Amino acid sequence: MKRSKFFNQSLILIISNLTTGVFAFIFSIILSKKLGAEGMGLYGIIMPIYDLFICLINGGMVAAISKSSAIYIGKNDYSNLHKTIESTITFEIIWAIVIVCLVFINAPFISSKIIKDGRSIQALRVMCPAMLFIALSAILKGYFYGVSKAKTAAVIDILEKGFRIVIFMCIVNFLNISSVKNTVTAAYTTLTFGELISFIFLYLVYLKHKRHHLYTYNYNNRKSEDGLQLLFDVLVVSVPLCLNGFLTTALSTVSTLITPRRLVDIGFTHKTALSMIGRFSSMAISIPLFPLVIVTSICTILIPNLSENLSKKNYFLMEHRITKVIKISILLGLSSLIICNTIPSELGFMFFKRKDLGNYIRFLSFIVPFIYISVLSYCVLNGIGKQKILLKNSIITAIEEVILLYVLTGIPFINIYGCGLTILITCLTSIILNFKEIKKICFVKIIDYENFIYLLCSVLGFFILNIVSKFINFKLAFINNIIIILCGFLIMFSLAKILGKKEPTNIYYTK
Repeated sequence: MKRSKFFNQSLILIISNLTTGVFAFIFSIILSKKLGAEGMGLYGIIMPIYDLFICLINGGMVAAISKSSAIYIGKNDYSNLHKTIESTITFEIIWAIVIVCLVFINAPFISSKIIKDGRSIQALRVMCPAMLFIALSAILKGYFYGVSKAKTAAVIDILEKGFRIVIFMCIVNFLNISSVKNTVTAAYTTLTFGELISFIFLYLVYLKHKRHHLYTYNYNNRKSEDGLQLLFDVLVVSVPLCLNGFLTTALSTVSTLITPRRLVDIGFTHKTALSMIGRFSSMAISIPLFPLVIVTSICTILIPNLSENLSKKNYFLMEHRITKVIKISILLGLSSLIICNTIPSELGFMFFKRKDLGNYIRFLSFIVPFIYISVLSYCVLNGIGKQKILLKNSIITAIEEVILLYVLTGIPFINIYGCGLTILITCLTSIILNFKEIKKICFVKIIDYENFIYLLCSVLGFFILNIVSKFINFKLAFINNIIIILCGFLIMFSLAKILGKKEPTNIYYTK
């Protein structure tokens, strides 16, 4: 029964996240066509600044509110539940306005001294309101997660992504925007409108919940704690998470800003450097990484599942869950590998209408399996309660990333490929460090006989897919590519099913 619940919840979340991911991917495709490689590069180096301030404003808030909401809903304490939400919203409005004003006023400095591109000033300013909206939305999402209404947040997220596409197309086409500066500004204006729409929907649904609780339980007559005390209880959880997230996000931002500078240092013009970053980091990598949404969806369900089994000392089931998700991650990564090596140029042209992405896609496809395992390893650490280790390892790899990017992208014959090599090395580092800690709780092997069989299956699958692709010859290239993609996943998973070992039937044994 538990297994069914685990995989059913995973399936629901995968479908939801896949829908959101498809919309986000479509938006990136539309964005790339309007912005071009240079514009995508500029858009990509502004985004970490946005992420950094978002982390400072509401880092850890979703987790903190989710935890508080779950506790209060379990006690039927609706008075303190809604008073907590109201107190936190008031605090976030004040705190977010302070940060937003500082960013708005200092946009020229950030643009010229940090991003080093004057065209980013308007984009920095139009995204400021989005910081406020996303901070308030984080509180409401935390509430919905805490009261087990995650579907509400997921549906609204899907709607927001859909609206963002429509709004961007309307702004660009109706205003006839063509310059890189104005198109990037339009993209961040779209982000602001999207976050506003998301907040409005979340707040309306929250008010409906609040009225229902009021009429059903009449909690107004019940004694509640002081609002400041409730806010303090939330901040005790969120502030450490915020500081941890801010530190790692700051290092990630430094890494992003280093790349164009180092490319310029070795002889590329700033415009060419942005174009290379746009093609490599914003376009090419998104194709082999798309299946990662499946892994992250399963991880979302895996974290509480591991925590529950750890509390029950059910190590065997923990090992089974982790091993199973590792194998799914490896198979997805290897499937992407064989597909991206079979039709790399075709994929680049199909999604981004560019013929210069093939080499990037092929190169990155060899790295993505390690990315998938790395993401999973952080998830497992979180699930087994090793947050301090997770933070330490995240900082180690973030510092390593800064150093490697500075060195590798500054070597002329490596240039932008230094970004890919950096990802590979940091992923390997995180996998080694994280699984060293995981093995202290439960015995899980990355390098084993079955995973070696999967690797051999990928070689065989590559040759089979290449042969199959020769017989797929429809008039529309789009149809050919879709069939080859589906065949790639089908071949890889079929070979793994045939050649891999059978699952144990008794997975509920408790040590």
